[in-house]
Amino acid sequence: MAEPVTFTSTYLAGGPVNYARVGNPTWTALEDVIGGLEGGEALAFASGLAAIDAVLTLVPPGGRVIAPGHAYNNTTGLLREYAAEGRFEVRAVDISDTGAVLAELDHLEGGRDLLHIESPTNPMMEVADIPALVSAARERGILTAVDNTFATPLLQTPLADGVDVVIHSATKYLSGHSDVLMGAVVTAPTERGRALRARMLNRRTLHGAIPGPMEAWIVLRGIRTLSVRLERASANAAELVRRLSDHPAVIRVRYPGLGAMIAIEVYGGAAAADRVCADVRLWTHSTSLGGVESQLERRRAQPAEVETVPEELIRLSVGIEDVEDLWRDLAQALGSPSRS
Repeated sequence: MAEPVTFTSTYLAGGPVNYARVGNPTWTALEDVIGGLEGGEALAFASGLAAIDAVLTLVPPGGRVIAPGHAYNNTTGLLREYAAEGRFEVRAVDISDTGAVLAELDHLEGGRDLLHIESPTNPMMEVADIPALVSAARERGILTAVDNTFATPLLQTPLADGVDVVIHSATKYLSGHSDVLMGAVVTAPTERGRALRARMLNRRTLHGAIPGPMEAWIVLRGIRTLSVRLERASANAAELVRRLSDHPAVIRVRYPGLGAMIAIEVYGGAAAADRVCADVRLWTHSTSLGGVESQLERRRAQPAEVETVPEELIRLSVGIEDVEDLWRDLAQALGSPSRS
């Protein structure tokens, strides 16, 4: 049965919740579902970025954060902003280079620092060895967080590898229909995990980063079809990767081997990539991902994207349309440009 939406700003005195900024039954239902999928205890936020911000507030003043050099560009922007303010130091790493990350961990101090992982990374599709990195961080007493937006809990469950906090932009695959903004964090059902959750709950309450009950209900409804959506989109992605790998216009295909996110680099630089994005008809040229519709964009067209992302890279979020229709549209947009 569908959970009803609770619209209220006021509760009767003496109950478990005294004001709507503190709690809502629709939030609780959503948090129970996300927590169950990840194997932990969830906390919903107004957006994915609000969830990321809550995790970063776990780092004390003067601490250090190791983060992927390639990551969601607003995560990178937030890290830069906090570093510029002197809140903490940030060290960027290639998260797929386990040895390099382990070397950076040797410079950190337990109890003060954070290893933030994206895997696969956005938009470069780099994959981290989460168990190895988390094990090393735990030995050193370093807090760990994994942004699991791309993989979803159906493809990887970082808490099972010992991660302290899992992050989701529920805007993406969890809701799945490009019609809502929401984020979530999930912590382990342990004394340590509950202590971290309590700190982030306090952040949410005091800073007002709360979801609306209608938004929570929309995400809750979307999760009911997550499995079938992801299965279809992933199958589409795998088939497109096979075909793109042989296309004469494509220099490189970046695919982590799971999920429905792909990145390609095309001959002809930024101008050629822009033409591909402009010439599609079924694919949607837009900034976002994880919806039932297929979307693509040249990531360096975004001013905040890091300069090490190739100008000719196009990020593809594969949806659930017929794969032959998707391929025909993409192939005609790619054409057969010169490799010179």
